[in-house]
Amino acid sequence: MVNDTAVGPIPAELLSWIPPVMLLLSLGAAMAIFPLREDRVRLRTTVNIGAAVLKIALVVVLVPAVIIAGLQPEFAVPFLPGIDLVLRVDRLSLFFAALSSFLWLLTTVYAVGYLEGKPSRSRFFGFFSLCVTATVGISFSGNLVTFLIFYELLTVVTYPLVAHWGTPKALHAARIYLRYALGGGLAVLIGVVWLTIYAGPVDFSEGGAEGVTELARHSPGVAALIFALLVGGMAVKAALFPLHGWLPGAMVAPAPVSALLHAVAVVKAGVFGIVRVVDDVYGIHVASELGVLTPLLIVACFTILYGSYQALRQEDLKKRLAYSTVSQVSYVVVGISLVTLAGTTGGVVHLVHQGLMKITLFFCAGLFAEVLGITKLSQMHGLGRRMPWTSTAFTVGAFGMIGLPVTAGFVSKWMLGLGALDSEYPWVVGVLIASSLLNAMYFLPVVYRMWFRDPVDSDGSPATSEDDSAAGSEDGTPAASDSSTATSDGSTASQPGATVVVREPASLLVPTVITAAASVFVGLAASLEFAPLQIARQIAEGVLG
Repeated sequence: MVNDTAVGPIPAELLSWIPPVMLLLSLGAAMAIFPLREDRVRLRTTVNIGAAVLKIALVVVLVPAVIIAGLQPEFAVPFLPGIDLVLRVDRLSLFFAALSSFLWLLTTVYAVGYLEGKPSRSRFFGFFSLCVTATVGISFSGNLVTFLIFYELLTVVTYPLVAHWGTPKALHAARIYLRYALGGGLAVLIGVVWLTIYAGPVDFSEGGAEGVTELARHSPGVAALIFALLVGGMAVKAALFPLHGWLPGAMVAPAPVSALLHAVAVVKAGVFGIVRVVDDVYGIHVASELGVLTPLLIVACFTILYGSYQALRQEDLKKRLAYSTVSQVSYVVVGISLVTLAGTTGGVVHLVHQGLMKITLFFCAGLFAEVLGITKLSQMHGLGRRMPWTSTAFTVGAFGMIGLPVTAGFVSKWMLGLGALDSEYPWVVGVLIASSLLNAMYFLPVVYRMWFRDPVDSDGSPATSEDDSAAGSEDGTPAASDSSTATSDGSTASQPGATVVVREPASLLVPTVITAAASVFVGLAASLEFAPLQIARQIAEGVLG
């Protein structure tokens, strides 16, 4: 079934078919990649990048209809008696789909270079495409049942990515992830079934579903308990305390997977689901009247501080970034729990801003590990001179996480601060300030080491050109070395103690620089009409009525 909306010269039927076509692009890419031999590199890359580019083109086609005209193209097919599988494009779904499509393309380019010469690439990229399929399905889900199906699919298809290296450590981390995710998924399943029994099929609707509003009016206790099941289940993927335990261990996965987990797929899908439940299932005003938003706000604020504190204690770079994600993603939950226009805007826009900043940092971590075998903070001395472009991108991402002006992080925190001052919870400003100080404490020393300390190798000795070949990458194989290393003045390094400039692989570096630049651009251009901040404001206005 399709709706009859249209915009300009684009027929209604075409608009409504775009969501399933986007799903089929990712699914088709996966089905084409799985049977490919490992040596079919060019074909596998063409399928991956071709599908990603087409998805971005389809997102662009949807922008005028959804963002400008305010239409909601919809595709539905019967599923269960009285319940359809619904794919609907509203502003929030397009917002999330645009982020996932853009970052999927860049992560694909990065992953192609990262996995060059490594085994099981067809399996990796096949599940990678299935992961994106599930994420797009979550984005465009028009009701709770459709969301549940893709949400559970995401759990299944990300497990092989976490376990990709096949080491005992990777398999252990993947099993822990699966236990957490399946437990959370069971809670969501119970909540969806229970709510459907009481309120009927629940469609996502700005301001909340009508049946849920009636349930909250007549049986507030039941409505609050179902809310706790839904949000508690989604809090596992969103890594809210105390359900975050799977995330640091999952950092044993390849760097492109870590980037995908934090910036696009699993963690972001969890917090996106919480936004859907608060804004489009219960409605922000109904949820506030039920009294469920204050406990959610308190948990999110505690998670922000806890994640920052734990990040400060980590020596492993990816684990420090993982705990940073635990903290940063909770900003989204804080924003929607404040029940103010500025707060909701800040929370929603942080979906995009955090994604750009965090994927930059994980791209950089992957580059450091792949090129020089650097995974620990103590090994990062002098990286600004050895890997200047990657170090610059890392610095930009770190400054954004702290919330320094002109970065995307500053815009998010500014809006959240305004939202807190407009709300019943002005003390949240103190949480945001404390979080920024903690962010500075665990990022600025790293930046200082990179730019103002002499290069050293993992054993603490001065870095020389002879040392580079001894480094190891994340999976334990020798790191990529480049015979064309040079000293900081441009001459070839041949004497012990020389500062070595390492040529950073273009396939890994280009996506990293693009995401770093994008995280600054969206901060500088926040007032432009189609900037993430302005779209987030439109979403917030619709939610708050």
